[in-house]
Amino acid sequence: MSVTDPEPPAPGVRADAAQEALHDRIAADSLTSRRDYLRIVATVSGGLAVGGVGVASGILRRHGDGEGVPPLKKVADRIGPGESLAFRYPGDEDRAIAVRMEDGTLAGYSAVCTHLACAVLWRRERGSEGELYCPCHEGVFDARTGEVTAGPPPRGLPKVILVEQPDGSVWAVGTARSGETLQEGYCRERGAGGPLCARLESGGPETSGRSGRSGRT
Repeated sequence: MSVTDPEPPAPGVRADAAQEALHDRIAADSLTSRRDYLRIVATVSGGLAVGGVGVASGILRRHGDGEGVPPLKKVADRIGPGESLAFRYPGDEDRAIAVRMEDGTLAGYSAVCTHLACAVLWRRERGSEGELYCPCHEGVFDARTGEVTAGPPPRGLPKVILVEQPDGSVWAVGTARSGETLQEGYCRERGAGGPLCARLESGGPETSGRSGRSGRT
């Protein structure tokens, strides 16, 4: 019985096999990458959809929906015409913004867009009175009322009730939900017997529905 060396492969067979193996590995990697990509896209898209539905339906926490009466908080020593100020109210996690228009009107709002909760910014140079703007999806809100003027937001911005003291300091004293007047929000949070609520009911500041009009106390 003789032992013979294995017959060498035909020319080109080994190279073809190596190329096929390489192609198979690349195809498998590409398939995995595509699957991973689609999985990531589906996860992100699903998260945005759920978040949007949650914000729109009120499942997720909205600005000022915490328990208890919101605190009185000093926002600034002074806010001049055409100026804005970002602050936190009523809680440390609630973004808010105060703006003073050129005619002296003072307005306060939640700085969380009602579309998908992106940050709302003040753009003084837009129009005659400026605007509140969400850069994520081009949402625009009226500076005086907080109502939607452009883009996808489903409702106006919740309001922050601001009061200006005789020394010029600005204080946040409550919140009003989307669609509420400042009077309705303040009286809901602090009760109809509150001093400012009584002033509002008797024809004091903010009886015309112009959001954020300041009242000197």
